[in-house]
This record gives sequence, structure tokens and C-alpha cells, in this order.
Amino acid sequence: MSGESPARSSPRPAAFLDRDGVINHDDGFVATRDRIRWMPNAAKAIRRLNDAGYFVFFFTNQSGVARGFFTEDELNTLHDWMRSELAARGARIDDVRYCPHHPKGTVAGYLEDHHWRKPKPGMILDLMAHWPVRRDGSFVIGDRESDIEAAEAARLPGFLFAGGDLDAFVAEILAKPI
Repeated sequence: MSGESPARSSPRPAAFLDRDGVINHDDGFVATRDRIRWMPNAAKAIRRLNDAGYFVFFFTNQSGVARGFFTEDELNTLHDWMRSELAARGARIDDVRYCPHHPKGTVAGYLEDHHWRKPKPGMILDLMAHWPVRRDGSFVIGDRESDIEAAEAARLPGFLFAGGDLDAFVAEILAKPI
């Protein structure tokens, strides 16, 4: 966790980053550290956002929980490890939201089309409710149209990332008015 209290922080813009396909390669239902393949310059991109004064959040659909591929505990362990690995490279993730639900899953308690599941904006809106996010300047980076639809539903600009150097992609976004 970040050492910062959301309530005490000054309002500032946020970068909402999808996980699979943006921070790490989307290798399908990744829930263990041995399966993480970082996107090129992911830590550098996050550090760039940190240095520019942005909150940086992950928001990710994780239907592997509903499908029985892994548990929420395993997912949280992975997210803690990812945050720790990034922090060791000077890159801070302020908070994480994930949606473990899927209407076609097999695990009781997760079988719904939840309001956090992208393309719905629930995860973004929840982060904005818990952190003093300044809407002006905030944006979303995702690798799928559902990420961009979630951004639009939250009334934020969305940028579609096709892979490659994440830092170069972030630098390009920050170079233009948002």
C-alpha cells in the first residue's frame, strides 16, 4: 500500500491503467508471479506518471476468480507482489481495483454482470470516490475497447495501447493537452 492517506492528499489527476495488456502482457488468466511478463518500460512509465504528480491506479477485470482458475487471495497476493516489484524500481501504484465477477463463471458468489465489470465504469468511479482525483487531466489507458468504453462512461479520455514501450506511449499522452 502507499503510505499516503487518500483523505489527506491534495486533489490531482489520475492515470487509470488496465493491468493485462498494459502493465504486463495479456497471457490469459495470469494469477502467479512466474507468469507475469512485464510490458517494456512499465515501471518507467509509472514512475513518469508519479513524477508528473498523477495518482496511478490499476483497474482490471479478473474473471478467472469467477471461473475457478484462482482465488481472490491469490490475486491479491499477486497484486501485492506486482506493487512491490514496481516500487523497487521507483514506481508507485496508489491503489488497485479488480472485478472478479463474470455471469458465465462457475464459482458461486461471482456469477453476475457486476457494475465494476468493464465496460462499466464502476472501478474507476469507486477509485474516484475514495481518492481526491481531479477529473481535469485524468485519463485511462487500456488495451481493449471495453477499457475505452469504461473511460467514456466515467467521462474520461481513454487511450488504446497496442503493446510495446509503455513509457513512450505515456510520454506521448503527457505531451499533449488532455
